[in-house]
Amino acid sequence: MYDSIRPPLDDGLAEGLALVFDMDGVLVNSNPVHRQAWMRFNLRYGVETSGAMLERMYGKRNDDIIRDFFGDGLSLEEVTARGAAKEQLYRQMIDGRLEEMLVPGLRRFLDRHVLAPLAVASNAEPENVRFIIDSAKLGNYFRVVVDGHQVSRPKPDPEIYLRAAELLGVPPPNCLVFEDSHSGVEAARAAGMRVIGLCTTYGNLPGASICVDNFRSGELDTWLAAQARAV
Repeated sequence: MYDSIRPPLDDGLAEGLALVFDMDGVLVNSNPVHRQAWMRFNLRYGVETSGAMLERMYGKRNDDIIRDFFGDGLSLEEVTARGAAKEQLYRQMIDGRLEEMLVPGLRRFLDRHVLAPLAVASNAEPENVRFIIDSAKLGNYFRVVVDGHQVSRPKPDPEIYLRAAELLGVPPPNCLVFEDSHSGVEAARAAGMRVIGLCTTYGNLPGASICVDNFRSGELDTWLAAQARAV
């Protein structure tokens, strides 16, 4: 939990509403680099990474991806070790590039809504979450950060979003979730939350209340204002 808050430009959210953000594909447009990292990493084990394999990785926790790519015969220790090695490679690949990888309009959007309860809820590895939030200097925006190792069941299970709502002290129906993956949308809806789909990974996200390209969208501002009036 982060306790240093910068002054807002304009908090347009009604009191009682919270914003909850996935990380990969929402805060940072990282999925293209994740794809490259998986392709390089898998070659260490002689595995050619197909497009279908990459499609299946979106929104999943690393232990699920490793078992999908390498089979169910690996021990838990080996699954953990391979996942950690892949993410170390990924962090090396994005080091020094984070500012240019932020989803357009993100920082100004966070500035506008920093007085609202804001959280991150990501299936990502703890090291990745810390690296991105700290390196991009986003930590002061978020009161709560939940990573994939703080829950027993990753997305599409709703546990991670319910945990974020609990830590924020906000009822799930008052949480507005930003997601880019099908499993993330499923998780947020199962938690009883409304979903804003960001089209960084898919052109359409069934189940989302609204889909936008990025945080600069005027349609997003209009939709959020409508949610505020409905509280």
